[in-house]
Amino acid sequence: KSGIDPLNTDAKYKKHIFVCVNERPENTPKGSCARCGGFDIRMRFVELINQHGLKGVVRANKSGCLDACEFGATVVVYPDEIWYTNVTLNDVDDMFNATILNDVPLERLVANKKTWDDLKTLRRITS
Repeated sequence: KSGIDPLNTDAKYKKHIFVCVNERPENTPKGSCARCGGFDIRMRFVELINQHGLKGVVRANKSGCLDACEFGATVVVYPDEIWYTNVTLNDVDDMFNATILNDVPLERLVANKKTWDDLKTLRRITS
């Protein structure tokens, strides 16, 4: 049993997962979350939500650009406001267990100040 209270009355969903599936041309320096596995990542979240009986409590949505595609697929979990970058399909089970079931960020993928500073630097170089 997960630590999620299915009787949450404050929001429609206890957790809302947004997975970027934005598509860009192959030669763009910004990258493309769709080409980095965004669709498969989202589907794995959906599978885990269903396996854990959390449909209607947790939602995994496709998202347009979350503006961090240079760092691979991006996932954001609300209401926690946790941003994950460089996400691969192999990370989804760990993310789900940590963030969705146990309310703990998966630190190795959490975007932080350094992530955003690196993104600014990268964009200055490639633009």
